[in-house]
Amino acid sequence: MKKLRSVPAAILGAAFLVAGCSEPTPKNSADRATLASGASASLDAFKNDDPSLQGLMDKAVGYAVFPEVGKAGFIAGGSYGKGEVFEGATKVGYADITQATLGLQVGGQTFEELVVFLRPKELADFKDNEFDLTGNVSAVAIKAGAAGSTDTSKGVVIFVRAKGGLMAEASVGGQRFRYHPLNMSKASAE
Repeated sequence: MKKLRSVPAAILGAAFLVAGCSEPTPKNSADRATLASGASASLDAFKNDDPSLQGLMDKAVGYAVFPEVGKAGFIAGGSYGKGEVFEGATKVGYADITQATLGLQVGGQTFEELVVFLRPKELADFKDNEFDLTGNVSAVAIKAGAAGSTDTSKGVVIFVRAKGGLMAEASVGGQRFRYHPLNMSKASAE
């Protein structure tokens, strides 16, 4: 029995180790171009699914878009994805997202995630790597009218759009984000 309890901990540890070895910034110009294309297509898909999203985006001070987050789990689970961060309409950096969960779960899926910052403080916290998605902020599945009816009182709204796969879960966990600003050499190369 003791051996079975250590299996989820080992899986969870391996998920964080893999994510911890990766940097939010794409390694080369081809990877940056692929991420930029994916982020743009993802944002367009969110807006197509919910036309009311544009009104919320017009009020936002910034946003982060993660075009592909992979998630898998069997008792313990994890997810990882990279994205781009914008302040207003200007790209200011890259970010990655990791999540660890523990509970009844099995399967795998991919999804897109859009984090909309409505107040400067929450964007600043994100850029200072002091922002985690926990119980006080929840994600909303994108659908027509979702942006117009969501709670904006916490200063952050998170939208999720399923891409593929199947996962059944009743688990607990939180998302962690890491931000890396554009440096002058990479900014001039883009």
